[in-house]
Amino acid sequence: MRRAQFSPGALYYALMAAFLYLPLLLLVVFSFNDSPTLAFPLKGFTTRWYGELLLAGELLAALRNSLLVAAGASLVATVLGTMAALALTRFEFPGKGAFLALAAMPLVIPYVVLGVALLIAFSQAGIKLSLWTVGLGHVVVSVPYVLLIVMARLAGFEANLEEAAMDLGESYWGALRRVTLPMAGPALLAAYLNAFTTSFDEFALSFFLTGSETTLPIYLYSQLRFPARLPLVVALAALLIVGSLLVLLISEWLRRLGPPSGKEPAL
Repeated sequence: MRRAQFSPGALYYALMAAFLYLPLLLLVVFSFNDSPTLAFPLKGFTTRWYGELLLAGELLAALRNSLLVAAGASLVATVLGTMAALALTRFEFPGKGAFLALAAMPLVIPYVVLGVALLIAFSQAGIKLSLWTVGLGHVVVSVPYVLLIVMARLAGFEANLEEAAMDLGESYWGALRRVTLPMAGPALLAAYLNAFTTSFDEFALSFFLTGSETTLPIYLYSQLRFPARLPLVVALAALLIVGSLLVLLISEWLRRLGPPSGKEPAL
């Protein structure tokens, strides 16, 4: 019987996981604490903070705004990112490398810098700040994620599948609709969910681009100044943590979903 060997890599991974996720676990624990003070020892177990969330009108309005912005921005980002992915994987054109670099640039630009730049651009164009400007900013930062996810999916399929469909009488758009997009369906849904979570949780861009109607991250930040509201913020944050984790797990499962290796879908 082989003896278990010490692995520095496993220790590093365990410490990193604890560093990242232990604070989130503590947040969930404190959401059931029967005290407005976030400190040990816990005063007791309660779910009343979750019940009071339903009575917080401003909080629910901010939640609705974030859901609307995330749903719309994710849909637009998925469409634009998919179109860009198709162009990059299926066609050759001058400046292809520059186009890919430009499309992925929001991944490396700090969101604070991007938020200030968009704020200046909207101000110079005379566009009033609102949820629409927040949505446009979220589209900008979500497109690269969609692009990379869909490109990775399309790279696994041969272009001759589309050519075979066109040889059988389909137009290019028909082949795209009946062959390419169905094969990339799981990746498209995964990209949408990824863009949704990116938009829903985004704070820096929203901080600069929001108007009189705030999104949920902005509202939560504003409530940290009031100790009496802290338990509600913690309870909502716990729900968001669990919900975001589930969405990301589903997104990753969908991204990996597809035909078995070496088998191509029938036309």
